[in-house]
Amino acid sequence: MGEKGLLLLDECGMTRKKINTAPFLLKTYMLVDDPETDTVVSWNEDGTAFVVWQPAEFATDLLPTLFKHSNFSSFVRQLNTYGFRKVTTIRWEFRNEMFRRDNQELLGKIRRRKTWRNRRQALPEPPILPTNARTNSDQRSSSTMSSSNEFNFLVDENKKLKKENEVLCSQLTTMKKKYQDLLHLVSIYGNQNRDDSNDADNNRNRCKLFGVRLELQEDRDN
Repeated sequence: MGEKGLLLLDECGMTRKKINTAPFLLKTYMLVDDPETDTVVSWNEDGTAFVVWQPAEFATDLLPTLFKHSNFSSFVRQLNTYGFRKVTTIRWEFRNEMFRRDNQELLGKIRRRKTWRNRRQALPEPPILPTNARTNSDQRSSSTMSSSNEFNFLVDENKKLKKENEVLCSQLTTMKKKYQDLLHLVSIYGNQNRDDSNDADNNRNRCKLFGVRLELQEDRDN
């Protein structure tokens, strides 16, 4: 992916310098910084990261406008290649120290990580193969790299989902305990009311002898 120049202006509006910035970063910044799409994607509270609140809408409605695709997983992989990291398991929040609100000039400092293909260029040149052989070899290499990246991404996502599941299980256990405690309190309250009612019935029965109501001292006093 090529790079585009980001022009910085001084206080007088004069151009100071030009910083090369990857188009992917500029487009991502535009999406995040647009207040009209805050319900789908926006900065976090302090502007140090951005959150994709609605991944499905982000992929289908926003990505095609700038990236010509609607693959959210591909977008996340691109973020990873530029050093972004997911900072929480409960939402799609991504952070890079140089990707900040109101600091677009920092984008030029973000560098794409070297891929395995770039690193292998430092190795001795392989023997020149016929055109057909080179094409087949490149296709196999590209397929292997793509499969490896997909596998690593799925492994990471599986770990994140596992953590989220553990959090949900813990919350469910807590709610079950609270529910059992509440049932216990309701049971105690119900038993107490029944005991009070039985005591009152017994008192009324004790006031009769052979079906004849006895006059109690408190009745005579009254």
